[in-house]
Amino acid sequence: MFNDIGPLELATIVVLAVLVFGPDKLPKVIQDVMRTIRKIREFSESAKQDIRTELGPEFKDFDFEDLNPKTFIRKQLDNDDLGLKEIRNGFDLKKEMAEVTDAVNSRDTDASAPPPASPSSGGRIDMSKKPETPGDEERPPFDADAT
Repeated sequence: MFNDIGPLELATIVVLAVLVFGPDKLPKVIQDVMRTIRKIREFSESAKQDIRTELGPEFKDFDFEDLNPKTFIRKQLDNDDLGLKEIRNGFDLKKEMAEVTDAVNSRDTDASAPPPASPSSGGRIDMSKKPETPGDEERPPFDADAT
């Protein structure tokens, strides 16, 4: 139950308990805490038994730790009945991304696309210039009520 409490934390808890409850009341408090923990364990065990009997014989191998999502996923990944390892090994994300990158980089430039950057500009495109489009002088009519 207290697997993650180290010796330093345990010593700190003992010192705080002695300071808070005093040396004469401390044994009585420890007994009360132990009695409460025992009752909680008995209650949880009886609840588990009730659930197992209600589920029936089909779920006799049911383990309550499987309700923890991490444990459930770990068990399912270790169980290779579904072929998950084959699916995982067949999917190579790096290869897929490399293919997409190659396809994007090697696409043909359209006539409407801006011309590639000149070598004198150091491979950069000047974004301050507006692209030249035919009929740029003609603007659509402005409707003040529409905006």
